Amino acid sequence: MSRVLLRGGLVIDTEPTVVVHRDTDVLIEDGRIAAVGPGLAVTGAEVIDASDRIVLPGFVDTHRHLWQTPLRGIAVDVDLGWYLQQVLGGYGTRYRPEDVAAGNLAGALECLDAGITTVQDYSHVQHSREHTDAALDALASSGIRAVFGYGPSPMLGTPVDPAGMRHVADRASGLITPAVAAIGPSYTPIDVVRADWALAAELELPIVVHISSGPVASHPLQLLLDEGLQRSNVLFVHGNDLPDSELKLIADSGAAVAVTPAVEARMEMGAPMAGRLKAAGVTTGLGIDVVTTAPGDMFSAMRELLALGYKTLTAAEVLQIATLEGARALGMSDQIGSLRPGKQADVILLRASDINLIGGLHDPIGTVVTAAHPGNVDTVLVAGNPVKRDGRLLHPDLQNTLTAVRRTADHCTQPDRRSDREAGESGVDGGGLGVIQGFEDGGGSVPTGVDAGEIVGLLLGLAEGDQGARGFVLAAEFELESDR
Repeated sequence: MSRVLLRGGLVIDTEPTVVVHRDTDVLIEDGRIAAVGPGLAVTGAEVIDASDRIVLPGFVDTHRHLWQTPLRGIAVDVDLGWYLQQVLGGYGTRYRPEDVAAGNLAGALECLDAGITTVQDYSHVQHSREHTDAALDALASSGIRAVFGYGPSPMLGTPVDPAGMRHVADRASGLITPAVAAIGPSYTPIDVVRADWALAAELELPIVVHISSGPVASHPLQLLLDEGLQRSNVLFVHGNDLPDSELKLIADSGAAVAVTPAVEARMEMGAPMAGRLKAAGVTTGLGIDVVTTAPGDMFSAMRELLALGYKTLTAAEVLQIATLEGARALGMSDQIGSLRPGKQADVILLRASDINLIGGLHDPIGTVVTAAHPGNVDTVLVAGNPVKRDGRLLHPDLQNTLTAVRRTADHCTQPDRRSDREAGESGVDGGGLGVIQGFEDGGGSVPTGVDAGEIVGLLLGLAEGDQGARGFVLAAEFELESDR
């Protein structure tokens, strides 16, 4: 039996409520939390001195596109339409399997470095089986716990490939859990939705899906209910423009919502969601989404929630959303998200003596949420295994990974970085040609059942802030091109 004892730390637990235990030990046995308490009498354990550390459960990032790590900062001063055209429809089509590997590994290591021990990786860059395997291999190599959402690019408007999904389900093991990454009822016809929901039911897998009011279904939750497709193990993402009636349907179904406040605000997707979700009784997880536009750490994301006001969310509630509630949103609260004995030992230690945290231990919860950053993360354990110690990542291939990310960034963006941006700023057609050409090179099918002219008209409304136009609707350009 392997034993690790975290001795004498300032422990913040999150279940059932967020609470502080000072001068407290945490005993880990065979990768699980065995005991939490002061002065534990333990023999035969590796002892980690936590006397100057804040000990808390690892963060749970409930929505992220890891493959986009090499595109960091490329979509900061643009809107959602530009991101869809250029990142998904342009740069994404150039990704080779080695690019997916570099992005996923570097992105997962970035998570671990910042204390994120579980990530929901929504991977919509599945151009081939080799791309899929590259993503899975990178996640396994990193040592992170991951919910791997497998699905098509929203530019295609197609169902999740059943053979590919079965391949992922067969390969996923250990720290990796598979999920169906559907495009969903807001952006695809109902026959596509039915196919994805049926596949998830057949394989007994959860679903992760972006959601909004339109452009295809203005009331997507009501549509799911009418179709008999309402289910509890669905994680909806965003939904900023959904009416309260739709949020009630999510709450009634037992499903959850992942919010990504920095990206939602920067791309002007709509008003913040966390307060409305709390009022509706919806389980809420916190996510980063894309580092093309926002910071990649949960400390920054927590502060975005905190900025909604003290009457909306307390610091303790924000910390719980970033840990236990995120675990609950992923259907994993029986395994992770707190330091309850019996759970997986996903634990992080922050240096309480760092200059930005010193003086804050009278309220360590508030201090962690308002002041901590990735540089304070000293130690990270996933299932009891150290992936970061003494402030340094332990992955043996870190330097080669960094080099691979640079190569991917050069390969995907340098040849026409300027022309891509100019095309994106000039309107839909400039980016659309790149989208179509990219998928002609890599294969893909044309979506059916959607009025292309109507949806492209909605897309053009993005530039004018039309909320009904928001969403992954560029797939309609394929139909226009096929008609020419």
